[in-house]
Amino acid sequence: MTAAELARRCGVALARLREGRPLVHHITNFVVMNDTANVTLLLGASPVMAHAPEEVEELVVHAAALVLNPGTLEQAWIESMLAAGRRASARSIPVILDPVGAGATAFRTRTNRTLIERVRPTIVRGNGGEIGALAGGGGVVRGVDSIRDPSDPADTARRASSAWDAVVAITGARDHVARGKDCFAVDNGHPWLPALTGTGCMATSAIAAFAAAEPDALVATVAGLAAYGLAAERAGARTAGPGSFKVALFDELHALTPEALEQGARIAGPL
Repeated sequence: MTAAELARRCGVALARLREGRPLVHHITNFVVMNDTANVTLLLGASPVMAHAPEEVEELVVHAAALVLNPGTLEQAWIESMLAAGRRASARSIPVILDPVGAGATAFRTRTNRTLIERVRPTIVRGNGGEIGALAGGGGVVRGVDSIRDPSDPADTARRASSAWDAVVAITGARDHVARGKDCFAVDNGHPWLPALTGTGCMATSAIAAFAAAEPDALVATVAGLAAYGLAAERAGARTAGPGSFKVALFDELHALTPEALEQGARIAGPL
């Protein structure tokens, strides 16, 4: 697949997403819950945020995608994520894992490795430190922030993808998305994204919204990152700082058209 063909398919995926309005189930952290719900909604999907173990297996069967985000980690949430994730995987519902803070503590690292091994997520999206720590690529995390990315993110993404049998996205100034030996880069984005809490988690929700409508996980991942990054570029062009930028980002996600995404997606590769 060429970068141009991938950009075209991103536009088609957004049209399908807007038409279908699929349900996306999130088991996610308290810090980002409202923002990730809004990103999901603004792109055209329907979010539900539910983590109680008494209902997650019943609820996830009605969803078209599941997000697992252990950012505010507790043991009960792990059990809910494992139960919902296993049920989703058994029913071929795409599972998108955001391994928040993996590498920062043994508990977080162990939990995310358990989720990868026992749920077998369809897509894993994290920063360089998180994916590097989980895949042995040399990443370092402090809190939930990457303070040292892998020296070769494309190679790390490829190796992680092969090891986990998943599409793997390492996001940063340049996003790298790998499926096996194939790797593409997405260069859409804006420098103000790291100035706000939860923008990586929002990117994961954007990917999940596309994965709920687009059956090709590589296309869904690239489309989610390109759409989110393009909206950020447009928001940054008309705002003066991070506060107004966040509001404008939401507006631009809502206003984004399939045609604008196809034309504005800055995709490189295969690398």
